[in-house]
Amino acid sequence: MISVDQVKALIKDKLEEKDCFVVELEVRPGNNILLEVDSMKGFTIQDCVEFSRAVEHNLDRETEDFELHVSSPGLDKPFRVKEQYLKNIGREVKVIMNNDEKISGLLTAVNDDGIEVEYSYKEKVEGKKKKQTVVEQKHLDFNTIKETTLIISFK
Repeated sequence: MISVDQVKALIKDKLEEKDCFVVELEVRPGNNILLEVDSMKGFTIQDCVEFSRAVEHNLDRETEDFELHVSSPGLDKPFRVKEQYLKNIGREVKVIMNNDEKISGLLTAVNDDGIEVEYSYKEKVEGKKKKQTVVEQKHLDFNTIKETTLIISFK
């Protein structure tokens, strides 16, 4: 059976050359290889082809048959690696916490233990007739985050 380490070795040079990172690499039963790759500059169809060739041309189908799927992670999928957070600094995200609290706001920073999200809400302020918008910055630890997704807007 083909191993994850074997596939990692085959794509190592291509990752460095293209300045990309692996979001997910899985070898399922029957040598079904699933590879999701991204980069800070985006990931094109041509990039998919190049990664596919890097794997395909170095494995022998006569020795061991396999199925290969290479793609980018997709806009609607939750973030799975720290690099995805770094790539999306300055963009709107929706974070679901382990306690199911939802926070939507601007991803402003990422560090080793978590992220910073700037969000706003309306609150009644004493002496004012209308509710006022309050902007807050909140640090969220990675171990308290269940899921983070990009908010796709066509404004």
